[in-house]
Amino acid sequence: MSFDRRLTRTTEKCVSLSGNALFPFRLSRLTLRPGAIRQSSGIDGGTAVVEPIYVPVLPMTRAAVTAYSHVDLHLRRRMAPLWTIVPRIGPERPRGRLMVPDPEPDEGELERWLTPRIDGLIEAMDGLDGWLDATHVERLVHGSAQSLWRLATRSGLRLVTGLERATEQQRYAADLASLSGLGLGIRVPLDDPPDDRRQAQLAQLIDSLSLPPSRLDLLLDAGPITDAVESGKRALAGLDLFGSLGAWRRVVLAAGAFPRALHDLDAQPIRAVERYEQELHRSLREARSEFPRTVVYGDYSVEHARRANIPAVRQPGPGWGLLRYTTSDGFLIARAPTRGPYHVERARSMARWIVESDDFRGVGGIGVSEAERWLHACAYGSGSRNAGSAEKWIQIGHIQHLSLVAQRLAS
Repeated sequence: MSFDRRLTRTTEKCVSLSGNALFPFRLSRLTLRPGAIRQSSGIDGGTAVVEPIYVPVLPMTRAAVTAYSHVDLHLRRRMAPLWTIVPRIGPERPRGRLMVPDPEPDEGELERWLTPRIDGLIEAMDGLDGWLDATHVERLVHGSAQSLWRLATRSGLRLVTGLERATEQQRYAADLASLSGLGLGIRVPLDDPPDDRRQAQLAQLIDSLSLPPSRLDLLLDAGPITDAVESGKRALAGLDLFGSLGAWRRVVLAAGAFPRALHDLDAQPIRAVERYEQELHRSLREARSEFPRTVVYGDYSVEHARRANIPAVRQPGPGWGLLRYTTSDGFLIARAPTRGPYHVERARSMARWIVESDDFRGVGGIGVSEAERWLHACAYGSGSRNAGSAEKWIQIGHIQHLSLVAQRLAS
């Protein structure tokens, strides 16, 4: 089946409501050419697309979506975020494999929860480039079909599939990708060393999708890394085995060095930790300088690489959060309380530690974002207002990180 085949549907909206059941598009009398129903101007209509220089891998949370929308527009135009819909409830999902049965108990509640969040993401993206990974919800067709349809037809985001997913979900994503005219991302985790068996599986998946290479992106995902040597070996093997399977539209290498846990925070609430993503990417470029296309840099910003596997509905937090700041080669991390006596003063003191460090970029000039201005105001403010919260500190962390990385990659 070729990319130029026509998709058909039974209802005018491609997602119909029959009783209490949602039915995703299926073949019938009405035909549509790929890309025919796109509503956003300037995405496919002959407008030159600026190739991204940076792929931030972000959980689809309020903090991350809000942060992205607060990054300067000229920098957002050079990014292509890879969003992952977080689970609504239940246990943390394992990375790189599906839980059977799915822990989501109520598809009606999932639909009501997911719809406004997808609409918010569409608004924040405003037609710009990127991907959306729906691995935690796409099997729940009744709860997710309408939202994924809206995203595929009203945004510049491409859907994502992968080797670990059921054949029907891979086909579903490919049909939506063909219908939107934007294509599809294939996300390949590199947690284990790539081998010939997985290369053959990926080749089989590519063949089954019936999309040309010009509509496929290879998203190599190294996940959480604690050094650049071992992760570099896996990344190199992944590029050799998977990158050689076709003339991919884009090839991305993403990794995340932000730590999931820090020990002895009570005794030592401030830390400086190393960023390994840059070294990983640099070593790959040097080792495979002859690779026929640019391998786009990606990272997980200032959250750990498993954050998108953690449900949105969680128990009350531990009573503290992390202020986070990105430097040229590391992260500054400061734990601050969110409740209790003098918690505001202690939060401001943690902000002062960041803004008084030699790595702080100041409040004016090139490379400075609104995050620096917020941190400075927090550090030297007074009273109980504008000291932030755990969610606000994550948001500020994302703003400064995305701004810094995009600015430096563009220079």
